[in-house]
Amino acid sequence: MKQKIVTAALVIIGDEILSGRTQDENLNFLACALSEIGVNLKEVRVVADEEQEIIDAVNAVRKKYDYAFTSGGVGPTHDDITSATIAKAFDDVLVKNEEAAEILLKYYGMDDMNEARMKMAYIPSKAKLIKNEIFSASGFLIENVFVLAGIPKIFKAMFFGIKQEIVGGQKIKSQEIKISLPEGAIAQVFAELQKKYPQVVMGSYPSDNGTSLVFRTVDYAALDLAFNDMIGVLRKIQSDPILAVLKSH
Repeated sequence: MKQKIVTAALVIIGDEILSGRTQDENLNFLACALSEIGVNLKEVRVVADEEQEIIDAVNAVRKKYDYAFTSGGVGPTHDDITSATIAKAFDDVLVKNEEAAEILLKYYGMDDMNEARMKMAYIPSKAKLIKNEIFSASGFLIENVFVLAGIPKIFKAMFFGIKQEIVGGQKIKSQEIKISLPEGAIAQVFAELQKKYPQVVMGSYPSDNGTSLVFRTVDYAALDLAFNDMIGVLRKIQSDPILAVLKSH
């Protein structure tokens, strides 16, 4: 029986990302982690800390894909509006999650607790808490949307806290050929190969030493055929243009 291809999207939230002050590290981690469990990350959006922008982005991707993830905006400051905004996106309200509040009190202690920090205990009423082992802040899951922190180490900890909630499908396999030829030398034959194997996603990526040719698909038999065909074509163009071959993972 053919397995379902499971898809996901990521919405990166934060003015600091768009301004260039902070460099995102969560995209690469999430793409790799999801791939390992059979989820294909299909889209990424980056939006400012603006309520309507977040609502529009989250509502669009949660309806389009099996899973949606957000990063950023769940901290204690005034511009951390993700939790409240996600509640509005789902026509829900924020409520104080008592378990989250207890985690915060244990982490900070009563003397250091304040209103801003307790803000992190408020999540949509329909949401499920996502705990992590390294910090007091908690993310949450509401329907198919996972709301995670923007700080990379906390984002990772939260992801591992909810990994068991994600049901993957058929894993996409990839193979790569690194060649000494420039893209222009193989563009035409590469396009012809793509037409021959439409079920295999093919991409070429220039590098200092030449070009990387990447093949990705859930059709493992077609992957091997396309890959071997390309190697044969390359050797007709030049006797030994192949620098390296990276097998599927």
